Amino acid sequence: MSGNTFGTLFAVTNFGESHGPAIGCVIDGCPPGMALSEADIQPDLDRRKPGTSRHVTQRKEDDKVEILSGVHEGKTTGTPICLLIRNTDQRSKDYGDIAQSFRPGHADYTYLQKYGLRDPRGGGRSSARLTAPMVAAGAVAKKWLAQRHGMAFRGCMQQVGEIEIGFESWDHVPHNPFFAPVADVSRLEAYMDALRKAGDSCGARIRVTATNVPAGLGEPLFDKLDADIAWAMMGINAVKGVEIGAGFGSVTQRGTTHGDSLTPQGFAGNNAGGVLGGISTGQDLEVSIAVKPTSSIISPRDTIDVQGRATQVITKGRHDPCVGIRATPIAEAMLALVVMDHVLRHRAQNADVQPPLPAIAASFL
Repeated sequence: MSGNTFGTLFAVTNFGESHGPAIGCVIDGCPPGMALSEADIQPDLDRRKPGTSRHVTQRKEDDKVEILSGVHEGKTTGTPICLLIRNTDQRSKDYGDIAQSFRPGHADYTYLQKYGLRDPRGGGRSSARLTAPMVAAGAVAKKWLAQRHGMAFRGCMQQVGEIEIGFESWDHVPHNPFFAPVADVSRLEAYMDALRKAGDSCGARIRVTATNVPAGLGEPLFDKLDADIAWAMMGINAVKGVEIGAGFGSVTQRGTTHGDSLTPQGFAGNNAGGVLGGISTGQDLEVSIAVKPTSSIISPRDTIDVQGRATQVITKGRHDPCVGIRATPIAEAMLALVVMDHVLRHRAQNADVQPPLPAIAASFL
């Protein structure tokens, strides 16, 4: 009911606050017998953590993960896995000036309306810091899916603010702070430097994919694979839009071109984004998300205080001028968690199914 648990058979319960002593999650349903250590999880957390470049928040958190349960002698036991990440660089005093007012575009107002009180320190539960435990859980799912099915998850930035980013190669993504698939990011750096000096923020568009996905994942009607992907992506802080495959581009396509032709050699395209009728086709899952501009900015904006009186708000402290910059590993993790849950659900109901037609190739191109 309280919305802190994600998944059915691979269930992840998220806990903590941005400025509390720690954040973390409990994973219930991880299959037993998989080798697992902090070293399997830490690389993805390092990709997401703050303070990695001048273009993101300068909050310095090591985000070191601790495995507290569910692993014995280096292997998962099938019991709940508790992952803990301690907060070490909180500056709660930075939020003293906004405790009695509401940031436009932020959850300050809605949290007060729902709970009758709110934690103003970094946004409490509404902070994007709470994505770190999901990245940790996603790393566990990624490892199991890679070992059992050869699946891989990767993402990149497609657009920051008004600047669209072309695709050159996945090889460029790990080598720049934007997760951009291009060799030269000087234009992006200049754009972000100007944005920070202006005291403003911008949005971003992120692409995330999964490869080697087996056909048959997902359920008809209400548990469609693409529906669950969209639900998961909308659960990421600041995400305001999700596209699967051609997405909104489908509006201008004709049926003669949108439908991905099937041939004995494989699919002729992937406008469907790897899902038909809510069930995976065996093609790559293709997802794109839109991330809104950061709400915490130093430019003054009109708002009201807790008495309903007109005022202005300026958010001091350390904030991402574009939260989308660190969203790529988060989107990868959420996609992996959805796929992991559906793989286990498919195994539970359909493990003995032998389709009369072998799966065709994801693409013949």
